Amino acid sequence: MENTQINLAELHPIERKIISSLNPLSQISLTDLIELSALNLDQIRRGLEWLKYKNIIESNKPSTLITLDDLGRNAIEQGLPERRLVRAVRNGNTTISTILEKGSLTQSEINIAISKAKSNKWINISSSETEGLTFNLIENFENASGEELLLNKIFSSKKLKEVDLTNSELEVLKLLVKRPKFIKFKKDEEKVSLTELGKKIKTKVDIKNINDKNFPLNKNTTLLVPEHLIAGKWKTLTFRPIDVEAKVAMANPGRKHPLTDLINEIREAFTSLGFVEIDGDFIQSAFWNFDALFTPQDHAARDMQDTFYLSEKITTKLGNNNLIKKIANTHILGWKDSWNIKIAKKPVLRTHTTPVTLKYLSETKPDEARIFTIGRVFRNEKVSYKHLVEFNQIEGVITGKKLTLRDLMGIQTEFYKKIGIKKIKFWPTYFPYTEPSLQSMIFNSNLNKWIELFGMGILRPEVVQPFGIRNIVLAWGGGIERIAMLKYEISDVRELYNNKIGWLRSLSKCQ
Repeated sequence: MENTQINLAELHPIERKIISSLNPLSQISLTDLIELSALNLDQIRRGLEWLKYKNIIESNKPSTLITLDDLGRNAIEQGLPERRLVRAVRNGNTTISTILEKGSLTQSEINIAISKAKSNKWINISSSETEGLTFNLIENFENASGEELLLNKIFSSKKLKEVDLTNSELEVLKLLVKRPKFIKFKKDEEKVSLTELGKKIKTKVDIKNINDKNFPLNKNTTLLVPEHLIAGKWKTLTFRPIDVEAKVAMANPGRKHPLTDLINEIREAFTSLGFVEIDGDFIQSAFWNFDALFTPQDHAARDMQDTFYLSEKITTKLGNNNLIKKIANTHILGWKDSWNIKIAKKPVLRTHTTPVTLKYLSETKPDEARIFTIGRVFRNEKVSYKHLVEFNQIEGVITGKKLTLRDLMGIQTEFYKKIGIKKIKFWPTYFPYTEPSLQSMIFNSNLNKWIELFGMGILRPEVVQPFGIRNIVLAWGGGIERIAMLKYEISDVRELYNNKIGWLRSLSKCQ
């Protein structure tokens, strides 16, 4: 908004105070403006925002100044550790023990001094059995290093900024920043000045201020209260004009996290397709997490590198003796190996939500069912742009007499459509506890390529038959954070948990 005409009556007394305190020919810092105007900092900031909006004042963007920290100032007085090392060698102290003994360097400085002096090509290092490391000077030891030159430049300049440095000096600055307490950065104070419009208005404001000698901040009433009406006092009051075209302040009420919104959207999609939600514990026995899924007891997925094992003082339920015996026999016959109940009893943080599904199938033995579960799972792996140690997983299961893999593909397609994904295809793959197995692929228009999403398949007989289930069981599942990354167009999964307020507020509620 650029006003060319300003009605002085519309100016708040705070605005008039600020304008009258400004010099038309120069900038002024906020500190000086507070002193000249006799306003407090809150009043100054409020008034400046009003005046900026009206194009009466403008401010510079505060710059970052480079200054010396404690060790940087010490280096100016006594020299960098590598310079003091060179001096000590020049004075005949050529071994570490003699240099430390003379006090030229401290124990904490000696390693960095040797490293820097060697990289600056000031010294050669030799070694002997009697004296250990011995230092010898090279001809150019008196040449100043880039770090010494930059330290002196910072010391001699009171207001040095990064923009004042050459490219080579910027590289040297990076080296100094890596050295603790050598360099610090300080933001320059914001300064304001009158615009051309402001200069014209200042003349009028100064004249009006002379006429209004007392110039009280509360001269104009801004709020009409019941007492004004009851006593008839409103007739004698002067009300400050209100700019009805002024921008309304941005309101930022509390809201749910976008990941929570997505989880609720997925839950609604499943429910609309006739599924019932089930839930279970984070802590499971290895029996339900691995053995019930026909995962061999020596399988790599059970390693400490993949699984969070808990103290064995925590007790977990396995199943009744009959079920334990059936699963043990399934492993012995299927993998041609022994089966150890001690391994099955180990408590773990669940690595997937499938233990919840298997317990439900084991307890209810449904002829027909549509169930799903959403919950946290835990993987003992290195955090990266696409991996977390804990994340949310969704899993769906359908069981019935006349089900086929085509039914699973159809229900998956309908589910994806409900959360806004329309280009889908399926790819044969391998999963240890489903056969046949498929990988669902969705097309990402932003990346212009197909992305793997959920795994799916028919649960193997070795998984469901020990529970007494003879019908086909279709299952699929995957990570919700993967969908969130695609939905919110982010390339690093960690951004979902960084709590960046600006990003959280920028996302629309309906995608």
